[in-house]
Amino acid sequence: MTTAASAPRTRRRPAIEWPTLLLVLAVYAGWLAVSSLYGHWPLLVLAPVMTVLVTLHGSLQHEIVHGHPTRSGTVNRLLGIIPLSLWLPFDRYCYTHRIHHIDEHLTDPLDDPESYYWTPEDWARVHPLSRFFLDLQQTLAGRIVIGSFWAIGKFLRAETRAIIANEPGVRRAWLEHVAWCVPVVGWLVVVCGMPLHIYLLIAVLPANGIQLIRSFAEHRAQPRERERVAIVEGSWILGPLFLFNNLHSLHHEAPGVPWYEYNARYRADRERLIAENGGLVYTSYLDVARRFLFRPHDKPQHPTGRVPARSRR
Repeated sequence: MTTAASAPRTRRRPAIEWPTLLLVLAVYAGWLAVSSLYGHWPLLVLAPVMTVLVTLHGSLQHEIVHGHPTRSGTVNRLLGIIPLSLWLPFDRYCYTHRIHHIDEHLTDPLDDPESYYWTPEDWARVHPLSRFFLDLQQTLAGRIVIGSFWAIGKFLRAETRAIIANEPGVRRAWLEHVAWCVPVVGWLVVVCGMPLHIYLLIAVLPANGIQLIRSFAEHRAQPRERERVAIVEGSWILGPLFLFNNLHSLHHEAPGVPWYEYNARYRADRERLIAENGGLVYTSYLDVARRFLFRPHDKPQHPTGRVPARSRR
């Protein structure tokens, strides 16, 4: 239970959060401009710029899921639904990520859609070769190198099963997603002359790999809910790309805080946040790499099988 002393401060949000809206427009404009330079710029220059733009777009979609940058859900959805990553329908991301924010379910292998943990029963059924790749992804190097292929493949397989089973809203979400993909792919292939596989290799996969750096160590199975959420400080290169979601404990406490207020809010509440999350703090992503580049962050099996039954209720 949140006490009066630890309760997050709230204030009325503005009708339009202009820094976020302007950043959304800048990312789309930048993506159009840079992609149109395919064939004019060397790939060694084009690729990192495209990667940064698609990474920022993913971070902005996360911000939009949490009700930014306007008070209108319809407007926000239109700002986030353009699929620069191509593989992730925005409405499906909204659905699963909001479930992830039920904090009492965090890290649960079944109830948390973003958990990398497995129940003992499911782990026992995993093929030995799959276990090898899952163990490899417990290291940061493995997560970056093969994580995108594994995560995207796993997501698409699960969505295919949901489409076949006609789960509520899934077919509609995918039909609209495919419709939005048409102008994106048309711009890339027809207008810019960029083969789709080139775009996937120089932008989509690298951007998803960078996002996996953020998610790699942000959660850890612990009995107490607040101790399951990490903090990565001092991230002045990746932090802006993630819209300061590296301060993840603060984000889970107050997802309504816009990204450009995170650092000031964190400085004010730092001691309390660290006390509440049990000191699960990294000084930077270099610190995360130093600890876990080739060593596992945790075991794939959830240490207690599931989160405590009381929390799941």
